[in-house]
Amino acid sequence: MAYIDYNKRLQNVRSRKFDGSLNESLTSKMFSRTDIPENIKYLLEITKPLGQDYNSKTILAADRVKNHLENGFNLHFDRAYRNQGSVMTNTNIKVHSDFDLLTIIDRYHYNAPSVPVNSPYTDTNPNSDIEELRKQAISILKNQYDEVDTSGTKSISIFNKSLYRKVDVVFCFWYHIEEYLKTNDEYYRGIYLFDFIKKQKILDYPFAHIQSVNNKGSHTNDGSKKGIRMLKNIRSDSDNKLNSFQLTTIIHSIENQELPSALGTEIILASNISQQLNNLINNPTYRKSIKSPNGTENPLTNEDCVKEMEKMKDELDTLIRDSYLEMKNSTLQRTINSY
Repeated sequence: MAYIDYNKRLQNVRSRKFDGSLNESLTSKMFSRTDIPENIKYLLEITKPLGQDYNSKTILAADRVKNHLENGFNLHFDRAYRNQGSVMTNTNIKVHSDFDLLTIIDRYHYNAPSVPVNSPYTDTNPNSDIEELRKQAISILKNQYDEVDTSGTKSISIFNKSLYRKVDVVFCFWYHIEEYLKTNDEYYRGIYLFDFIKKQKILDYPFAHIQSVNNKGSHTNDGSKKGIRMLKNIRSDSDNKLNSFQLTTIIHSIENQELPSALGTEIILASNISQQLNNLINNPTYRKSIKSPNGTENPLTNEDCVKEMEKMKDELDTLIRDSYLEMKNSTLQRTINSY
């Protein structure tokens, strides 16, 4: 079983939550308590969100980027914008979480193979359009920001020094499937990302993912999101290669009633996640059948992820072992519940 240095882990959590714009760490009130053991403090803190004030400032940084782009573009097509990333599901665990401003060509769209194309778009070349979109965006943003990173194959990044936020500008096309055309529900609306090196389109359904994660969060009173934040923090504090999409899928596969949210039930949450990891590790057929939150992918089919899930389970089991008896202490429970 793994050994956990809780003092070091708490320092890591504080660093991840340090907001340079405020010059303070966005940890909870109980983080500085001396009457709560370090292992319990870690167990509790790794489930907590950064907070709405922080996330609102991140969205504000993206809005400023959008305004700069719209004021500077000189293109023959309109643009649509959407936000994407863990901030939109409140499952981000660090100040510099990825936050995407999807910048979408809004004059035309691609259709799924099952959707007939009645009037195909032929006025311009879409690849040339998206290349021009990126080119103009780079020029506009370099006039506004000191830090603009153009090395990404699908995006460019800016850093807003006043808000202390990083924003990735991702260039896309719309992709429509039959369900979207029938319902006009953006849950079913896809996008084509564009790899500017390979000149290839990559299909994604980010709006279905965001809605699905948020819906489960609502149905579990934030229990599922506490679980996602728990796994993301442990992943950051250990040598674990499971990505955020896989971690979110693992939590999404757990029944709602097994994802408690009440303060003081974090040990139960950790135990239930450990049990699900056990199920996934020991039942390959079940593991390979697990769908992503948007229902379009099977992120756990690769055999390499089994070893990483075993390591994650070991970390969880150590945390459970170290915290189980203390979490049963009535005095400690009263202290925890006072927050």
